[in-house]
Amino acid sequence: MRSPDFWQDREGAQKVSEELSRLKNSIQSAEKISKEINELEEFASYAESDKDIEEELKKRISALLRIISKEETAVFLSGPYDKNNAIITIYSGAGGVDAQDWAGMLLRMYERYAMIREYKASLLAQSFGEERGVKEATLEIEGRYAYGYLKNENGVHRLVRISPYSSQKLRHTSFALVEVLPQLEKGSPDEMEIRPEELEIQTFRSSGPGGQYVNKTESAVRIKHLPTGIVAECQSQRLQGQNKEKAMKLLTAKLFAKRAKEEKEKMDKIRGGFVSAEWGNQIRSYVLHPYKMVKDHRTGVETSDVDSVLDGDLDEFIEAEVKM
Repeated sequence: MRSPDFWQDREGAQKVSEELSRLKNSIQSAEKISKEINELEEFASYAESDKDIEEELKKRISALLRIISKEETAVFLSGPYDKNNAIITIYSGAGGVDAQDWAGMLLRMYERYAMIREYKASLLAQSFGEERGVKEATLEIEGRYAYGYLKNENGVHRLVRISPYSSQKLRHTSFALVEVLPQLEKGSPDEMEIRPEELEIQTFRSSGPGGQYVNKTESAVRIKHLPTGIVAECQSQRLQGQNKEKAMKLLTAKLFAKRAKEEKEKMDKIRGGFVSAEWGNQIRSYVLHPYKMVKDHRTGVETSDVDSVLDGDLDEFIEAEVKM
């Protein structure tokens, strides 16, 4: 980085800078754990004769174990795309307006998760439901190992609750499909070549519930890949050029996923099979009535603190999925 021509290739220099930051963070984490262990060993010698010190020691040990658990989880993130940013698309499934509301709740959950982890979350596009919620929404999560942590969220998520849209207050089951893709870095060997003549590009005004959220100019961009029929759109940026750039990134990720699906061996590692958003295919259930519980059907992890989970506290589930 000290070489005079280092910043001439800005994109390459940025990758080197990010790698340096990652290595520094890893070293700092290890040094912090080592220092805390040494301090706790010394602290423990006083704990036998002082109950207050003993309680403080237990709290510090518990906090240290949580830190170690997170570092241990990172060891499992060694896949070829785990360090990449993630693109999450949420589709409402069976359940009508309740399912659209549920898709909106999941969108908020992942936005909150990103905020907790200090990731950057950008809503690329969304199609609103007739009454509320969303039919479909695409979220870009930028941060270290975003895809590695979120890749196992791919699948059907099931909600059981008393429907707020039922005049008879009946219990209702809703489904939403979550699709997680890695955002491929520019110049990646897996980045697909897309020829301009294969693209149909449309511009339109950003959709929204009204008021200030509706764009007055045609800055939103929708791109269709003619050979496959795959469509990607972005309406989150003010400028058309920025929306086109993000839509192309999304299209590249979708084309990569299609190729991965066709290659069975790679499909299982990268994306997993596409399943319909309906009964029997769920990876996780969120029950709000007649009791409260979130249960992951793959790992068996469950909790009664549903509110915290819907507020983005997914670490317990994600760590178990990564280590599975």
